Amino acid sequence: MKENFTKILTVCVLSVIGLTGLSAQISGMEVMENVYNRPVGEAMSAELLMTITNSRGSTRERSIVQYGLDAGDADKKIMFFAAPADVRDTSFMTWSWDDGRDDEQWIYLPALRRVKRISSDSKNDSFMGSDFTYDDLGDRHPSEDSHKIIGEESLKGEECYVIESTPVKKGDAFSKTVSWIIKDKWLGLQKEFHDKRGDVYKVLSIDKFEKIDGYWVVTDMLMEDSDRGSSTRIEMNDVSFSVSLEEDFFSERQMRLGPKR
Repeated sequence: MKENFTKILTVCVLSVIGLTGLSAQISGMEVMENVYNRPVGEAMSAELLMTITNSRGSTRERSIVQYGLDAGDADKKIMFFAAPADVRDTSFMTWSWDDGRDDEQWIYLPALRRVKRISSDSKNDSFMGSDFTYDDLGDRHPSEDSHKIIGEESLKGEECYVIESTPVKKGDAFSKTVSWIIKDKWLGLQKEFHDKRGDVYKVLSIDKFEKIDGYWVVTDMLMEDSDRGSSTRIEMNDVSFSVSLEEDFFSERQMRLGPKR
């Protein structure tokens, strides 16, 4: 929390010393680097249920199979939509580079029978009609933002650093984000997105996380968009870290072929 300065010089000095001591322990950048570098396993698979709720309360569900691989220089993920019929066989792939290069993303549209590369101009677009953007589904590299610790709070029974992150480059839909990071797990518990006016317009909440085979896994998350009055929940089930995957599985060819049998 920011300290309220008094008119007494000695208290001012003590406050500054206290804050300096906090900053010396860990920086905002170090916190976010710890989050980014948290072990997630070499390979994984999971079944996802995406539930989209519009402003009228109507819901749509989408079943997805997801695979992930730590390829050494990049984290690669691919999603295959299984249901309902209007999105079946659609697939989406992301490569998130460890050196800070922009994520590379592709989507396969079965109706067109072609793979489309997602351009940087489209990263703020809605992903498959949900409250998540294409950018939200990538692994945002810490170097894309400047980070500072603005407080320490308890949230949902977990002790957290509160981190304010401001984009280094222009082009993002948000002016800044504020994240609650669990200290001993380096897991994001909540994230607020602020618009150009500084108002919160979207909030990501982690409602459940579990330790599976030694790795912390988010198994229930909710994105709420106050501007649209809508929300999207993603639940992750049947998580496995024993799946065998090769790097060539994460390809445009596999996007067309469908999930691993």
